[in-house]
Amino acid sequence: MAATQHLVPVALSDLHPTQLTVGRAEVQIKRAHWASLKRKVRERELAQHWFPAVRGAGGQHFIVDHHHLGVALHEEGVTHAWVMQLADFSDVPKAQFWGLMEFHRWAHPYDERGRRRSFGKIPGLITGLRDDPYRSLAGLVRTAGGYAKDVTPFSEFLWADFFRLQMPLRALRGDTPDVLPPKAVAQAVALARSPAARHLPGWAGHAAPADGDDPSAAAA
Repeated sequence: MAATQHLVPVALSDLHPTQLTVGRAEVQIKRAHWASLKRKVRERELAQHWFPAVRGAGGQHFIVDHHHLGVALHEEGVTHAWVMQLADFSDVPKAQFWGLMEFHRWAHPYDERGRRRSFGKIPGLITGLRDDPYRSLAGLVRTAGGYAKDVTPFSEFLWADFFRLQMPLRALRGDTPDVLPPKAVAQAVALARSPAARHLPGWAGHAAPADGDDPSAAAA
């Protein structure tokens, strides 16, 4: 069960997710980027953007990151990619596998409403991942500079749950499917930089001065 990091070629259709959702708006952005690339650039991108994964029962690979990219590539007709095998848990009983994955922070069993679900609800393939618009919002806000990229596992899910409590779902519905309204993204960027979000990973705002503090000193 020790870590055995090495690259392994896999069929995209055989990759297994370790979460329940993705943000469709993010998937569409990645699809558009891929469609804009020439063949040789695509080959280079595939060689450089491997999927970190854990080998489970039957030699199946469970990816622990880049779910959006995996869905985008699959929908663009890509059939094969590379995974970086982080660990081999193929000899772990199924009843213990997901507990071990969660211990290593390699699984996130929360649905599109932010509710904790059983591991059995995680779809068997990446094609079964459901849309969470707030996950898309979190990704777009980070891209817009609302907060910094952070190494904390599932940090964008934490931001998604923050926005879920701050903004109604109807605010994320625009005229074009899978595209979030710019007004909603701008509102979320402002929220991300506010003191209310200071507990989240990558926060890049400014804390409100405490009573008696000189605001000009805090801004200096």
